[in-house]
Amino acid sequence: MRRNLILGATLSSLVLLAALISFVWTPYDHAALNIPSKLQPPNSQHVFGTDHFGRDMFSMIMVGARTSIAVALVAVGIGMALGVPLGLTAAARKGSWLDEVIMRGNDLVFAFPSLVIAILITAVFGAGAINAIIAIGIFNIPVFARITRGAALSLWEREFILAARVSGKGAARISAEHILPNVANLLIVQGTIQFSLGILAEAGLSYVGLGAQPPTPSWGRMLADAQTMVSFAPHLALIPGLAIIVTVLGLNLLGDGLRDWLDPRIKVARA
Repeated sequence: MRRNLILGATLSSLVLLAALISFVWTPYDHAALNIPSKLQPPNSQHVFGTDHFGRDMFSMIMVGARTSIAVALVAVGIGMALGVPLGLTAAARKGSWLDEVIMRGNDLVFAFPSLVIAILITAVFGAGAINAIIAIGIFNIPVFARITRGAALSLWEREFILAARVSGKGAARISAEHILPNVANLLIVQGTIQFSLGILAEAGLSYVGLGAQPPTPSWGRMLADAQTMVSFAPHLALIPGLAIIVTVLGLNLLGDGLRDWLDPRIKVARA
C-alpha cells in the first residue's frame, strides 16, 4: 500500500513539477522552428531530440504536460461539481421520479463515449482544448453521480442518519452535513482515477485533431505527427508515449495507494 502511494505520488509530482516549471522556463522555445536541426535523436544539446520542424522535444513534453493536466483537471472538476450533487439528490430521493430521471440521464450520457461527444461539440463549435474539456467533463458527470449515489444509499439506512432525520433535518442538509463527508474519501480516490483517464482522453482527442490546436503542444498530437516517421525517428513516438504511460501509471498507483490508506476496512484487514 505505502509503496504504491509513494511511487504514484513521486511520478505524479514529477509530471506536475515539469508542467509548473514550463510556465517560467523551458530549455528552448517550444514553438521555435529550427529546420537545420530537425529529426535529431536524443543528444547532449537536445535531451529528447528534435521533431520534424527542429523543435526541442523536451520543451514540448514539458508544455504538453501543462496542457494535459489542465484539460484533465478542469474536466474532472466539472464532473465532480455536477455529478456529486446529482448523486446525492438521487440517493436522497431514492425510488422517486427525480431519482429515475437522474439515473436514466446518466445512462443516456454513458451511451456516448467522450470521443463521440467531442465530435458532436466540434461539429458545432470547432476543435480546441475548451471543447475537449467540455466533452471529457460531460462524460465524467455520470461517473461521479453513480459512485456518489451508490455510496450514499448505503449510508441513508445507518443509525446516525436516522437520528439526524428524527431531529428534524431535511434531506438536503443531511446530504451536505452527514452524507458528503462520509463519501469524500471515495470521491477523492475516484477523482484521481478519472484524472488519469482524463489524461488518456485528452491525448486521444488530440491524436484525432479534436484537442489542443497548434502551436500549443499536446502529447496526443505529437504521437499523431510521429506516426509516419516511426521507422527513421522512433523517438518522436516513444517519448510522448512514455510521458503518457508514466503519468497514467503514476496517477493509478496514487489512486490505489489513497484507496488503501483512506479505506478503514482495508486498514483493519491489514492489521
